[in-house]
Amino acid sequence: MAAARPRADPLPPECPVSLTRWIALMLAPAAVAGAALAQPAPLTYPKTATVPHVDDYHGTKVADPFRWLEDDTASAVKAWVREQNAVTFAHLAAIPYRGALLARLRQLQDYPRETAPLRDKGWVLYSRNSGLQNQGVFYIQRGLRGTPAVLIDPNALSRDGTTRVSGFAFNRTGSRLAYLRSEAGSDWQEIRVMDPATRRHLPDRIRWVKVSGIAWHGDGFYYSRYPTPADTLSALSSRNEDHRVYFHRLGTPQSDDRLVYADAAHPARFHTAEVTDDQRFLVLSIADRGQGFDGNQLWVRDLARTDTTWYRIGRGFAKELALLDNDGGALLVLTNEGAPNRRVVRIDPRRPDPADWATLVPEQPEVLETAAVAGRRVIAGYLKDVTSRLVPYRYDGTRERTVELPGVGTASVVSASQRVTDVFYTFTSFTAPPTTYRLELATGKSTVHRAVTLPFDPSAYETRQVFATSRDGTRVPMFIVARKGIALDGRRPTLVYGYGGFNISLPPAFSASRMAWLEQGGVYVQVNLRGGGEYGEAWHQAGMKERKQNVFDDFIAAAEWLVANGYSSPAQLAMQGGSNGGLLVGAVMTQRPELFRVALPAVGVMDMLRFQRFTIGWNWVADYGSSDTPDGFAYLSRYSPLHNLRDGVAYPATLVTTADHDDRVVPAHSFKFAARLQQAHRGDAPVLIRIETQSGHGSASLSKALEETADVFAFTMHHLGMRPEFPGGR
Repeated sequence: MAAARPRADPLPPECPVSLTRWIALMLAPAAVAGAALAQPAPLTYPKTATVPHVDDYHGTKVADPFRWLEDDTASAVKAWVREQNAVTFAHLAAIPYRGALLARLRQLQDYPRETAPLRDKGWVLYSRNSGLQNQGVFYIQRGLRGTPAVLIDPNALSRDGTTRVSGFAFNRTGSRLAYLRSEAGSDWQEIRVMDPATRRHLPDRIRWVKVSGIAWHGDGFYYSRYPTPADTLSALSSRNEDHRVYFHRLGTPQSDDRLVYADAAHPARFHTAEVTDDQRFLVLSIADRGQGFDGNQLWVRDLARTDTTWYRIGRGFAKELALLDNDGGALLVLTNEGAPNRRVVRIDPRRPDPADWATLVPEQPEVLETAAVAGRRVIAGYLKDVTSRLVPYRYDGTRERTVELPGVGTASVVSASQRVTDVFYTFTSFTAPPTTYRLELATGKSTVHRAVTLPFDPSAYETRQVFATSRDGTRVPMFIVARKGIALDGRRPTLVYGYGGFNISLPPAFSASRMAWLEQGGVYVQVNLRGGGEYGEAWHQAGMKERKQNVFDDFIAAAEWLVANGYSSPAQLAMQGGSNGGLLVGAVMTQRPELFRVALPAVGVMDMLRFQRFTIGWNWVADYGSSDTPDGFAYLSRYSPLHNLRDGVAYPATLVTTADHDDRVVPAHSFKFAARLQQAHRGDAPVLIRIETQSGHGSASLSKALEETADVFAFTMHHLGMRPEFPGGR
């Protein structure tokens, strides 16, 4: 069963510069200049029109002269995009090593890799990428010893390789397989169905799906969708409301699907359905994040009984409840009710009061980050100072030995049926690629299931974890990855990455692309900011709503620690973040523009007064609050990146990145921020925006990811004064 409630958060990138993880290779470092190189050419920015517009927020007038840029379908906005891209790409093209850098990124990425296998209904399903394929190819086989066959090759579904496939779900007999498909990076998905034995598709096609699982029952499945948009253009920016659950019976048109649940009185809620593996329970999850609540309720129906009674689990919407499995008539649920660091409880749906819950996995000082089920065990995934611990618990609550992991890093377990005797998990770190291990549940022994053969050696690099002290005295952890034995002379070009929101943790993660930075003598720093989930709900809440400034203070403290301890200097510091992390970069560059030489905000939430008015943005009110309330307006306006740019300030060299099909954080955020930044900025450093096409909230294909990474790295290296050398040329 799925163990994560739907949130449609701003993207939590596992790695900041590519779709894949990181490993390292020893190459001779290039010399680093003491100051930035001259710009490739003087810049003249396109003139952005201002149109008078003023909003009244609780008696405070706020001008919004770039409001017209919100209509990304308008011809004037399309012309503005073309003009901005022309300036940006001309600047990037003049960096002499840009092409060699892209070639190097492709070399680093060109190695075969597989995902951990999903086992269900006698089938084994996994994805394999030969190296530079835009999307991994999905394979299927009967059992672990079966012969693999291509199930779906997403690369063949579109000319540019931007069609994605995910969310596979078998019916109870394994005779049918449904999955989710999306185009050009959009969050909109459609459900397709196929026969896994013949690999032939059925005619069933379910459209306008978003924030949904696929829950089989009998001859069909439950799913969630929004009403059909007025037109396909508005689908990328219009507010998403009225999330509904339907049941689709195979062989019938979508128009005949049975409405299972809708709530017109509360249009800004999520409604998703699950069915337990034994088909006994139908579980409806309802989340009210649009009203600022960070949890959910579960409504449960026992399908083995003739009555149609729904039992509610959860009081209000403040606490998390994630269904893991059922054990006969009891549900196993991961929750933070009565346990800020989370626990797993056993719940009889007919006695749903928390006083009647039985604890199966108790709360620990470390946060229970994940929970997977297999072989009548809950495998608890803890974080201790942002690194993984795996502890199996039997369904009777007996704790077994802690799994001995291959090292210090991040482990994730793939759920399986109650009948298996082993389970697969993936382990990775900053210096180890994702490798699949097979864990024997009876003995606790791990063996490598799929090893990764790399075209380079990571042993020349090391990772340190250190702690900075934030403004209020909070200890903030961060990982520093660099060549072994670097001199701490304050001259290291350093890329600092952060996220800090939505209860999402940033544990050690692998990125082949990042090697292109490290092998040139660069330092990579990943900061674990408040607002994330690294230390449980208290850590999360310390970076929410009116306490969001703590997140920015933590990031600033990390940068100041790097300077004070001889790693870098403001002239050698770059900062990077995506989505909620883009907001982080935007806020920090407005508050401390002198602390960083380069700023790289990607698909950022930049207009904190209007984010809730687009697509799924209302969902973020739970973390941010809303300008619709006087208190929310007061604290949001104090740090909103768009509204805190000041005329006449010399801002860092900035490359804003976004995409035309981003229907999560709509590109208007980046458009308006870039326009205002170009208007306000008075320094010599360039402030540019790069707008990708046929891509969404995160690159839609590997080739697009590598091209964008090359541009981001080239821009950063150039404006930090680096003189990189790459195999085959500068």
